[in-house]
Amino acid sequence: MTETVVATRSFTEKLDAARTASRVLATTNAALKNRALEAIAAAIVESADRIITANDLDLVNGRDNGLTIGLLDRLRLDRSRLGGLAEAVRLVATLVDPVGANVRGQTLPNGLRLSEVRVPFGVVGVIYEARPNVTVDIASLALKSGNAVVLRGGSAAENTNRALVAIIQEALVSVGLPADAVQTIDEFGRDGARQLMQARGQIDVLIPRGSADLINTVVTESKVPVIETGAGIVHVFLDSSADEAWAIDIVHNSKVQRPSVCNALETLLVHEAAAERLLPSVLGALRASGVTIHGDDRTRQIFADAVPATEEDWTTEYMSLDLAVRVVGSLDEAIDHIRRYSTHHTESIVTNDLGNAERFLAEVDSAVVMVNSSTRFTDGGEFGFGAEVGISTQKLHARGPMGLSELTSTKWIVRGAGQVRK
Repeated sequence: MTETVVATRSFTEKLDAARTASRVLATTNAALKNRALEAIAAAIVESADRIITANDLDLVNGRDNGLTIGLLDRLRLDRSRLGGLAEAVRLVATLVDPVGANVRGQTLPNGLRLSEVRVPFGVVGVIYEARPNVTVDIASLALKSGNAVVLRGGSAAENTNRALVAIIQEALVSVGLPADAVQTIDEFGRDGARQLMQARGQIDVLIPRGSADLINTVVTESKVPVIETGAGIVHVFLDSSADEAWAIDIVHNSKVQRPSVCNALETLLVHEAAAERLLPSVLGALRASGVTIHGDDRTRQIFADAVPATEEDWTTEYMSLDLAVRVVGSLDEAIDHIRRYSTHHTESIVTNDLGNAERFLAEVDSAVVMVNSSTRFTDGGEFGFGAEVGISTQKLHARGPMGLSELTSTKWIVRGAGQVRK
């Protein structure tokens, strides 16, 4: 049986081992992959003390190094969050295995039978920061979709990620799968991240998750194909017909429930015809929850307890209890603002006008566009994927919350009986 990997190998040796493991996973049946996932979920719960001890070290280091409140919140793991991670892994085990699924096919006039089927990428690289939950989410989705994964989780979560990867490797070995299927390269520091971006031919696809700076660096410097996950400058537009109770609840939930994540609301747009009706109650509920309102001139005329908004506020992903608010003259002006400032993550309209709802859905070009819904629902778990690789804001291959199928490519299978081309 394979032993747990000891982090004494070179970077290249680790990637070679990941490639070997990926060949095993590519032909592993769903039942064995599901057994591995169940073992991982159980190990996370059983090893909670071990994980939390490591996480406490990272939290102390993070405070000492000046991590923001939002990043510290993303970094923190407690028993409740670990339980949620374990449940997400178990949910992934219940999902249909995408590998081998038939996408399309036909029989040609000459009798050749064609079928396009889903296959794993092979080796997936992930670069992320201060998000130990990503370690578990990516590992479980990669395993179920038949991929090996190489993780660079950043110095802020290094102790936590080391513990999680070791626990995952032990669970894999316990069911007879290679520990090398899930690896961390955190010991190589920033140089490891740079090497990962240059490892074309050893890494099949690279996924960055984190700040806009991190994502932009990976997109511009990587020689490995990248699936871009984006920062979340997320908008909600309160139309002139918006129901007041819905507006209060949707805006409050979108901003306050967990402000440090990418699907949290960052800019609120309000139709001028509804501004005096809606802003006092909507912004009052936010202020009662500690939100600082960065308002334009019209907003501050209606809601005095707001600080002046600047141009920078429309381009800021706060990840904190701050919200930019602007009053607009029409649906067209709201859509124009979103086109100018959005990162194409998630946008929502609150309205009772069906025509405006359909226009918003059709004309707003983001990965997820909503009507009368909190933006916090843009999430792989909420969409029924069990966990998520990230929220893709690009337009190629994958867009929006990424689950199992987004970690697969396809190949064509041709079955013949001696045919030759004339």
